[in-house]
Amino acid sequence: MENRVTEFEQIMKDCTLCPRNCHADRLGGRRGYCGQGAEIMAARAALHFWEEPCISGETGSGTVFFSGCVLRCVYCQNHNIAESRAGRIIGWERLSEIFLELQDKKANNINLVTPTHFVPQIALALERAKLGGLHIPVVYNTGSYERVETLKRMEGLVDIYLPDLKYMSSRLGERYSHAADYFETASAAIAEMVRQTDGPDFDDKSGLMKKGVIVRHLVLPGCTADSKKVISYLYHTYGDRIYISIMNQFTPVCDLSSFPELNRRITAREYEKIVDYALDIGVENGFIQEGNTAEESFIPEFDGEGL
Repeated sequence: MENRVTEFEQIMKDCTLCPRNCHADRLGGRRGYCGQGAEIMAARAALHFWEEPCISGETGSGTVFFSGCVLRCVYCQNHNIAESRAGRIIGWERLSEIFLELQDKKANNINLVTPTHFVPQIALALERAKLGGLHIPVVYNTGSYERVETLKRMEGLVDIYLPDLKYMSSRLGERYSHAADYFETASAAIAEMVRQTDGPDFDDKSGLMKKGVIVRHLVLPGCTADSKKVISYLYHTYGDRIYISIMNQFTPVCDLSSFPELNRRITAREYEKIVDYALDIGVENGFIQEGNTAEESFIPEFDGEGL
């Protein structure tokens, strides 16, 4: 534990946790590209029921939403916390208590949402919580703009990775996430996640995932050609070693006047084309969304609950 504290302080003095490599002295009070200093800021810690069925189950996923983000996608549905406009500062010791409180509430797992820029602090909190009796799986829920070196710090602490693969096109990565290198970076990160988990594992009775990788892909308006490339890449690279979750929940909640092509929900036909394509190429390990999930009501209140 003492080594983790020393490592945390060294990293925060010259932060290169994410691919932005901003070198901010977060320990000295500067904020990184993520918008955060050295202290953990989170916006909510509560049971969450809107993840994939094998993550949420019947009693919910113990989800901690961290403030700040290394991507800042222009269409972000959680933009209030991504832009650090919502959240409360907590210590890593308090975070470890939150993990145990969520377990006491019968959470199926601990779900770390947008954790990249707080990895050293989260690692400290997880180690302490595990010593205190934390035994449910830990989920790392990310947009996948990750450095492999940072992910390696979580090896042995994370059981399930829940990454996005947003685009293959560098043009889309640059336009919508300010990251022309998104695919190269995210694909390397996902390869590391698969290496760490070594295939999916489920509880025979509950059907809940105990270990593995579920890669999410959010279908964007007018981007079905790129979506097919993403699905093809994932299936032909990993086959049944991962699950693919194809999402239809895109909801324009931000000011998208500069991106008029995104200022609508996807059509049923757009989504069907991607699902049909996945089935045609042989995808069997997957999740799809049915019904009208593209609603603002599915976005939780970032009101500090559970902190």
